[in-house]
Formats: sequence, structure tokens, C-alpha cells
Amino acid sequence: MPTNAPAAAHALKDVAASDSTLRRFLHGLPGVDAVGLEARAASLGTRSIKTTAKAYAIDLAISMVDLTTLEGADTPGKVRALGAKAVRPDPTDRSTPSTAAVCVYPDMVATAKEAVAGTSVKVASVATAFPAGRAALSVKLADVRDAVAAGADEIDMVIDRGAFLAGNYMKVYDEITAVKEVCGAGARLKVIFETGELSTYDNIRRASWLGMLAGADFIKTSTGKVAVNATPANTLLMLEAVRDFRAQTGIQVGVKPAGGIRTSKDAIKFLVLVNETAGEDWLDNHWFRFGASSLLNDLLMQRQKLATGRYSGPDYVTVD
Repeated sequence: MPTNAPAAAHALKDVAASDSTLRRFLHGLPGVDAVGLEARAASLGTRSIKTTAKAYAIDLAISMVDLTTLEGADTPGKVRALGAKAVRPDPTDRSTPSTAAVCVYPDMVATAKEAVAGTSVKVASVATAFPAGRAALSVKLADVRDAVAAGADEIDMVIDRGAFLAGNYMKVYDEITAVKEVCGAGARLKVIFETGELSTYDNIRRASWLGMLAGADFIKTSTGKVAVNATPANTLLMLEAVRDFRAQTGIQVGVKPAGGIRTSKDAIKFLVLVNETAGEDWLDNHWFRFGASSLLNDLLMQRQKLATGRYSGPDYVTVD
């Protein structure tokens, strides 16, 4: 299976040789047919699946969740409880898969690592002055170093949307490559575009390619902190980008929609998008994630409904 590699190693390395070549490449990408994109996303969202496939899809979705708490009121106790839930989402059913990761602020990484020690659950940390990204590069890199030093397996960075929207693509590229260098070999890098602030689908396509050219291991829709977060259409567009990027470079990049995905029905629609657009190679939590907090509860409720034929009471799942 193709994997990620340093930006300089891939077939498009010369694209970022200068600001002008990078701009020429990004603005030379095909324009997005907004009507067609949204129609295809809506059409794929109507696909129905059989009960056996639904059970598989729910377990797959559970295994893809980055169980997230990113609040100013986060405490070590809350993070430990979240870690326990990530490891064993349903304490009454050991067949329930663990989630992919727990996602926390850098100062909570050490606590999260202790909570999931000895398990497959990763610890992801938002960094680079999340969620606005408004800080000097030195501050952003210090944020990343702290998280990596505390044991973060993954870093979720935010791009400088102001620089991107001003057309300063090389600044965004250089920041991503600098963060990637600090991550080293031990932490995978997810690059957040905040698609709700990028205004157009063309910008989302350009941001996707920019992130991948700079060495992102994942491209991610949103912080979950703005009005418009992950949608089927913007996720479909990003899935097309990673598919086409692999076709040109041999490098596989993951996708993470985040924010606003709250129900099993929604999650399954996104899995259909993955299968029909990027393909089966992305139907694995190494390459696709859901950034979510409340989604897991609904997945657990629907999982028990399939197993028993009835919904549990309101105390069946913990309230995050």
C-alpha cells in the first residue's frame, strides 16, 4: 500500500520550487463544478445498505473516530474518562472496537497517553495556535514541539487562512513543511484547512493540493469551531484530491472530516463517499477519520439496536 513520504521525494517536487511555480500549479488545477459536486455528493448520500453491511459500517466508523475534547474547561479527569471511553467505548460489549484516537490540546497529551497506554488508541493533539492559527511561526512550532515531546502520535495543525486567501501560498507551504519537520518520524501530520472560511470549492481544491505537496499525512476539513464544518460536498472534493494525488505521485494521504457529523446515518454516508470516490484503500482508520465528540454515542446506540432489536435507555452511553 502506498504511504506518505517527504515532500521533496515525490514526482511533483518542482512545483514548489518558487512562489510563481506553486501559484501557477494551484491555479492551473481544474475548476470545480459546484452544481455537479453537490449533486454527486447528494446522490451518494441516498445509497441504502443492507443490515449486515450496516453492522460492518458502524464498527468501521467507530474505529475511525478521533474522540475529541477541545474546551477551555478540559480537566485531567475529563481527559482520562475520554481515554477510557476511546479504549472501551461500550464496557458491556468487549467486541466493540476501540476508537482510532483521542484528540486533545497539547497540555493534555501526557494525561491522554497515560489513559490509553498499552492500547491501539493514538493520541492526537491540535497545535499551531489552534483554532485561529494567528501566531508567529516560532510560537506554532513551539506548540508542536511541546505536544510531540509529551508523546503525541499525531498533530492536527491549522493553516494560516489569511495568508492562503491573500494568495501567499508559499508562506502556507513553508509553515506546513516546518511543522512536518518538527513532527519527525514519530508523529503523523493532519493539516486543517477550515473549509468553511475558504469561500469557494476551487480554494478547497487548491488547499488540498497545497497541503499534500507540503507533506501532509492527512488533510482535514475543519476545526469544528466555525459555523460551516465538514459537509459531504467538501469531503468529496478532498477525497477526489487524495485519489488524484496518489495517481500522480504514488503517495497516499488520509482525509479527516471534522465538525457536524453527529449520527450513524451521517457517518455511513461519508463512508459511501470514501468507497465510491477514493476506493477501498481508504476504508481504514490509517487513512480516514471522523473528528467528532457526540458521534460515538449515536454509533453505540445504533450498534446495540442492531444487536438486540431495541434502543437502550438514555443512560446506556456516557454523556461527553
